[in-house]
Amino acid sequence: MARHWPPPAGRRFGAGRSIAAPIGIVCQAFVPHSVMRLPAKTMSAMKEGPSIAGLAALIGDPARSNMLAALMTGRALTAGELAREAGIAAPTASGHLARLREAGLVLVEAQGRHRYVRLAGPKVAAVLEGLMGLAARTGRLRTRPGPRDPALRTARVCYDHLAGEWGVRLYDALLADGRLDAADGSPVLTARGRGFFAAEGIDLASLALSRRPLCRACLDWSERRPHLAGALGRAILDHALARHWLRRLPESRALAVTPPGLSALRAWTGAADAPAVETYRYETG
Repeated sequence: MARHWPPPAGRRFGAGRSIAAPIGIVCQAFVPHSVMRLPAKTMSAMKEGPSIAGLAALIGDPARSNMLAALMTGRALTAGELAREAGIAAPTASGHLARLREAGLVLVEAQGRHRYVRLAGPKVAAVLEGLMGLAARTGRLRTRPGPRDPALRTARVCYDHLAGEWGVRLYDALLADGRLDAADGSPVLTARGRGFFAAEGIDLASLALSRRPLCRACLDWSERRPHLAGALGRAILDHALARHWLRRLPESRALAVTPPGLSALRAWTGAADAPAVETYRYETG
């Protein structure tokens, strides 16, 4: 199968979408082309248990990896929108989406005449975020890791929680002052943390009913350090968006930090020395 990367001239990708290329490159680096061409029955017979090679080959296609990266905003997109993200024709995109759906990586929901595609869940998002970090660590990105767009580095959506510099800064602050405890390797909300978030208006009782873990560390692919995911991570992002501390930027995973949001995030993190100029710059866009 021919691989075309970089894409032909004229194909454009949204801000930060260049991260999809390293996903494909890294996956293909670990899966020989001879394995990719093997029939499904042969691949399943190679080893007992899950077929990592098949899944890696599926994600490693540049068009499909760009589609998956576009869905990392947590929003549902149409097949046409995903085709534009991947720089391919709509019929070709439909074929790719069918394969992603069969593999359980995406869900397709019909609403009227439109069909919307979203990631199958946070576990899929965690795998993609991990591959982005792996791409950075294996030297498949620029010398400075992460997105070239400073807005994406400052704050962005990682499926349903806050990532980027502010996401990592928040996670570090929660650990430093005892609102989180990660002594056993996984973050746990402490009594102090419960009191803090309850006072901020986050309903911890409803989060306890979720099937998702309350707290989970997610490796930030631009900062190469953890940020907070899980049910609490999602609740924090929803809380910040509802109070207009953060604002989604169109056709991007980037989040603009508003002036009230900068004050709130500084208070939450104790980051009185956090630079304001870089954050305010995106408010005009």
